Amino acid sequence: MADITLYTFGTPNGFKASITLEELGLPYKAVEIDILKKEQKQDWYLKINPNGAIPAILDGNQRVFESGAIMLYLTQKYDAEGKISYAPGTPEYTEQLSWLMLQVGGLGPMQSQAHHFRVFANARSEYAIERYYNETKRLYSVLDSRLKESPYLAGDKYTIADIAHFVWTTVAPTILEIDISEWPALKEWVERIKQREGMKKGLGVPKSAFGAEEIAERVKKGRARIDAMTNTESQV
Repeated sequence: MADITLYTFGTPNGFKASITLEELGLPYKAVEIDILKKEQKQDWYLKINPNGAIPAILDGNQRVFESGAIMLYLTQKYDAEGKISYAPGTPEYTEQLSWLMLQVGGLGPMQSQAHHFRVFANARSEYAIERYYNETKRLYSVLDSRLKESPYLAGDKYTIADIAHFVWTTVAPTILEIDISEWPALKEWVERIKQREGMKKGLGVPKSAFGAEEIAERVKKGRARIDAMTNTESQV
């Protein structure tokens, strides 16, 4: 019997864990870790995730940290029916793992840097903004090419590989003002996936203190703040 506590915040990586839990129909307790207040750096939490980041889970006495590891752990332990994963050792599993790792090592880090330099940085760098925007868009093109030939990233079935990429692509219009319509297959995939009940529920964990409109306004102000800065590329 699962005895899972999810430590999370309303970020793409946090949603990867909550959506996986919801899609599997697992009971769990959600604990909000307010990263804006640096709660993830507190000593008690570092015993759960030594890296001081969200998300993390406790399953009984077993800790699991890093969003990709959490997704693999949950599916390998609790998805015997293959609801959102392929069986280890199969060709489909290897494809699923490859796409998941692309998100963990590619789209996640690149797009998060685009978010940082476009909205949250304390200095303006045209070089950094251009670099991370371009790399994010290049990776969207990779996804689009795959989705032109396959309904889902790992094959004919929706898996954790799709969850991992979806939570990043779905925030791009709000944070980066990227128009997903530039990649038709990707856009169609996004529209299909966002209708899933598990996806809808997972995106609501934890309960946000801010509504979608307030979040969009905060992001808009962040971009305006960056735009008002003198370019300081030589300092960053």
